[in-house]
Amino acid sequence: MALVLPLLLILIFGIIDFGRMLNNQIALTEAARDAARVASFGGDPTARATRIVSGDVVVKVTGSCSGPGQDAEVTVTNDFSFVTPIGLLGGGFDGEVTLTGTGVVPCQ
Repeated sequence: MALVLPLLLILIFGIIDFGRMLNNQIALTEAARDAARVASFGGDPTARATRIVSGDVVVKVTGSCSGPGQDAEVTVTNDFSFVTPIGLLGGGFDGEVTLTGTGVVPCQ
């Protein structure tokens, strides 16, 4: 048991942290896509992205919708912190990873 339990705990903690990180990445991608859609209509993409993703997010809008044929591109960035101790190995010694989601929508 002394040999197997640490390996089992590392495996379980890794699954938990990876699942949380994947869920946060999917939410960031969805927030970026929705914020790009709002930006393509001339709205405020920051409010839309912060409503979808809980936590502190940085929203960067590139491209302007001054005419047809252009794209509204929004990048949403969030710092993800691990809960379990396994994150210290995978995310560096501070236990944080920066996740980014990008959405591109043609201007309307």
